[in-house]
Amino acid sequence: MGVPLYLEPRLTPRLTSLLRSGRFLHALVGGLGSPLNVVLPDQIADNLTHFRDVYRTHRLSGQVFFAHKANRSSALVRRLAATDAGLDAASLGELQHALGAGFTPDRIMATGPKDPEFLWLAARTGVLVHVDGQAELDELAALVRQYGLPPAGVLLRLSGFASEGTRLLTRPSRFGTPAGELGGLLTTLERYPDELRLAGVGYHLDTTSLAEKAVALEGCVRAMDECRGRGLNPRIIDIGGGFGVSYLADGEQWERYTTELTRAVMGRRPALTWRRHGYGLWHEAGTLRGSLALYPAHRPVAAEKYLDALLTQPAPALGTRLATLLLEGLCDLYVEPGRALADQCGLTLARVLEVRRTGAGERVVRLAANATDVALEEHGVLMDPVVVPADGRRAPAAGGPVGVHLAGNLCLEADMITRRTVFLPYPPCPGDLLAFANTAGYCMDFRAGEAQRQPVARKAAVWQDGRDGARERRDGRERQDGQDDGHGEVPWRWCLDEEYWPVAQQAHHPRHHGTPAGGGA
Repeated sequence: MGVPLYLEPRLTPRLTSLLRSGRFLHALVGGLGSPLNVVLPDQIADNLTHFRDVYRTHRLSGQVFFAHKANRSSALVRRLAATDAGLDAASLGELQHALGAGFTPDRIMATGPKDPEFLWLAARTGVLVHVDGQAELDELAALVRQYGLPPAGVLLRLSGFASEGTRLLTRPSRFGTPAGELGGLLTTLERYPDELRLAGVGYHLDTTSLAEKAVALEGCVRAMDECRGRGLNPRIIDIGGGFGVSYLADGEQWERYTTELTRAVMGRRPALTWRRHGYGLWHEAGTLRGSLALYPAHRPVAAEKYLDALLTQPAPALGTRLATLLLEGLCDLYVEPGRALADQCGLTLARVLEVRRTGAGERVVRLAANATDVALEEHGVLMDPVVVPADGRRAPAAGGPVGVHLAGNLCLEADMITRRTVFLPYPPCPGDLLAFANTAGYCMDFRAGEAQRQPVARKAAVWQDGRDGARERRDGRERQDGQDDGHGEVPWRWCLDEEYWPVAQQAHHPRHHGTPAGGGA
């Protein structure tokens, strides 16, 4: 087999503790079925704190909005409702969900494509609306006028920024209005002084490039000046999301894997994928073609660190730090992280049904789940699952690492959980669980369906006992082994996602369940 090319997941102490609670995880799957999504509401509150720390560092005011589209979970949304976070709702259903979870309208923003019902409820409840163009301004103003509603607060979403003095342009987007057409938007706004109120401007760029985002942010500062020059009084700049997540624990593993994948595509080493899939690469007459279509799974600067790096960047034309520009312009900074706020907030469990070899000798592991249930690869994320042995079975002392292919439960050749050869530290057996870590951001329920009437994963919320959690917080640390300080294991508790409310951690409601014996594997 050669040297195994692991891509081990990055795990916070909380997720590590959960993964070591094998008996608990097997009990959950035994009761709720496979696949099963598990979310950790307390982690998303911690992630929010990390973003808030960046605001404090740069002395900025503003709001952190969770992009709800990243996960349908009620538990995550309700946990955030108990903080000072905002929520970015991209559909009528998400807006209804946010209101029902306890978010007040002043903490919600309506974004994305909007139908009349979505716009009406946003205007009726006083939610800030991020508009994409003049037609949406006209439609919103007409609703406000027709139903006698208070003026609706709007953000103008801009795109297509260009930096003065450089040739750097931001990439095109189907959302927003070209920044050069801001004047037309303002003229439209001025026609509706009793229906619309300008709150600010914003952008959302589908890129990880700090340079492009710096151009866009500086462009928004200029747009704010133009708005003020027209006698308007905006105060918000919304820079959207796209702060990224680092999925892998080891950057060298990522570099080694991508190097060896390239060699495999060129035929210079044995294949590393199912049916020689190249992830966007191929060779032609001895030349490598294409580009690697994968998410950069190891990112030294991601999430709140990415926001900090962006704010520290000098404005491309003015040269002043972007955070300073915001401060001097008396601007509130709004951000909309989805994947980054959901980082380490969940995992997907799948039971091993069968392990067999193909005629070509490939080892195939069939799971009680399919590729839509574990959508890591759909989002270009390559990361190893963690084997959680069945109760009573220990990791074998011999047998060594194995390369396997993970197949789903659909009657489709294409239903592979991953097209990559996955290296595991030892061979899994039927009854074991594979835990796919860090799936809460877009990779858990964004694409899940009911093809072939296979069950869609249920979702459970889990948390550790409040008393032990409080003690750990007082200590300023969190144990990495799932154990407390010698007086027994830190207990995990759970409930169905839809039954979770923040008060769950203050009271042991009868519908909240304890862990079977704390759950050592």
